[in-house]
Amino acid sequence: MKKIILISGDPNSINTEILFKSWKKMSKSLKKRIYLISNYNLILDQSKKLNFSLNISKVKSINDEKNKFFLKILDVNLNYKNPFNVTFKESSKFVNKSLDLAHKLSLDKSVLGMINCPIDKKLLLKKNIGVTEFLSKKCNIKNNSEVMLIRNKRFAVSPVTTHINIKNVSKNLKSQIIINKILTIHKFYKKFFKKIPRIGILGLNPHNAEMQINSEEKKIIIPSIKILKKRGINLIGPLVSDTLFIEDFKKFDVIVGMYHDQVLTPFKTIFKFDAINITLGLKYLRVSPDHGVAKKLIFKNKANPKSLIECINFINKFGK
Repeated sequence: MKKIILISGDPNSINTEILFKSWKKMSKSLKKRIYLISNYNLILDQSKKLNFSLNISKVKSINDEKNKFFLKILDVNLNYKNPFNVTFKESSKFVNKSLDLAHKLSLDKSVLGMINCPIDKKLLLKKNIGVTEFLSKKCNIKNNSEVMLIRNKRFAVSPVTTHINIKNVSKNLKSQIIINKILTIHKFYKKFFKKIPRIGILGLNPHNAEMQINSEEKKIIIPSIKILKKRGINLIGPLVSDTLFIEDFKKFDVIVGMYHDQVLTPFKTIFKFDAINITLGLKYLRVSPDHGVAKKLIFKNKANPKSLIECINFINKFGK
């Protein structure tokens, strides 16, 4: 039986709540696959404070199948006084150790893939880095071919640049990076969904800078599109982003934007949190819920587990 690695993520969050709600809806056959990287006492203490009843079991490896219908926890050390107010230093050590362990386990052929519950990016201790970039470095990806894909069953978006300041977007746009990322998306859709994706690519500037000679559209984006079309990629662009998401986005499987909020803002406006975050191009499949740690919702019992449930179902269906 192949395993699914789940990371509890940021301790100061709604993660235990969405884990509990997801677990309640899970089939027994799926529960057997799940191994949670977390801190045993943290899950125990948070569950008590939230008045959740959760059967948990501490295990030493993913080969330990005792109490197979319990939530099996691979214990990572964490020091705290208040389970929902863990210090930044301790939270950071815990999250980084959890991701390191998940990366190592996910390389094993017996693992379908990994899911991380939401993590405050500051805990990763590096500027302009999220879990996508963290794991791509762990996988030694050097050609910027890793991809952040925000997807639901109807549509997906992907930014070329991810967690960088807007003032740095232009200087980080390179033709080869655009080519590598779109090739990764194309391969992913062929492999997992057995289809040639219809990809739309946005320009960077308002009205695509009216195609001025020195614009990023003319110098970088259009040359990339020409190369990709010669390689048989079903690609249209550069499209104008201010009107695309009114209606025309429905013609595509994926829209690729030049920066994070260019595509994630309209996507979330249309679909809210009906999506999962998939990292493409790693040595394994990694997904996460498409929402944050939501500290303001702790103790309110309002956290929606839908995105986490979709993550688990996706790994179970498409994992290696």
